[in-house]
Amino acid sequence: MTQTYYLILICFSICARISNAQTNQFEGSKNNEGSSNLLDLQYHMGPILTSPINLYIIWYGNWNTNHQSTIQDFLYSLSSSNAPSPSVSEWWQTVRLYTDQTGSNVSQSISLMGEFTDSRYSHGKYLTRLSIQSIIQRSVTTKFNPLPLNYKNGLYLVLTSSDVGVQDFCRAVCGFHYFTFPSIVGVTVPYAWVGHSGTQCPGVCAYPFAWPKYSGMPRGNKDIMGPPNGDVGTDGMISVIAHELAEVSTNPLVNAWYAGDDPSAPDEIADLCVGVYGSGAGGGFVGQIFKDRMGNGYNLYGAKRRMFLVQWVWDPVRKSCFGPNDTS
Repeated sequence: MTQTYYLILICFSICARISNAQTNQFEGSKNNEGSSNLLDLQYHMGPILTSPINLYIIWYGNWNTNHQSTIQDFLYSLSSSNAPSPSVSEWWQTVRLYTDQTGSNVSQSISLMGEFTDSRYSHGKYLTRLSIQSIIQRSVTTKFNPLPLNYKNGLYLVLTSSDVGVQDFCRAVCGFHYFTFPSIVGVTVPYAWVGHSGTQCPGVCAYPFAWPKYSGMPRGNKDIMGPPNGDVGTDGMISVIAHELAEVSTNPLVNAWYAGDDPSAPDEIADLCVGVYGSGAGGGFVGQIFKDRMGNGYNLYGAKRRMFLVQWVWDPVRKSCFGPNDTS
């Protein structure tokens, strides 16, 4: 990651993966902003999330309420039709293009149905991958305001605060998704984890709002793009959350939509568009995006007049990366 600025930017772009083979991605990166007929994205006959998605957040660690509000507003934006175009809900329409073997599309509806706060760090300040499942298990079995264990249409999102370390965080991942083991949680349900990188690795997991280490660029935030909601780690986290929600919805049990021959190391619909936020992206350039009057970068509008910078995903019809802020 220290050889060139370009390679460091690519490291950010490939951080949200689900397998233990993630470090293989550091050997190179594809840019699929343009159309490609060579990409082997296939449907492997597994289920996708076609029923209305009931989303449950688990806030692990010490959270700033303003940062929580930013993330909540982004999640509300996924199903909101009130925001001006290009909007977060329009971005989700590309994810909705994916179908299962019955022809049913990914659900239009993502509703935030419950939240659980684990501010006492029940599993410590360093977590393994399996610890994430144990945290979910605790959230649904605790005696005080537990989350429901929704095995029909539940999706669990574990978000760790900036002082929590997670296995492979910053080194190989910024987030991942998988499914729970019945031996730990009791049932199989899809889940995703995303970490707040603000104090640990903003240059990796919150680019382009922070310079990567060893990039040769100025220290601090000189000439770097400002975050639209005022916090580097939280605004960077938003795009990783979007990345994981897109992939867990189209590949919840790791047997639905992905490219490649190895389901333990798939290229999923967001992996194919790493680092792409607007038209013309490539080589560390995020693409054509908007700037507010303070110079903060964004490409989508959301609930409560929020603005967000969210990476594009692979459009199966256009056969290219796409977002509603496309200008081509």
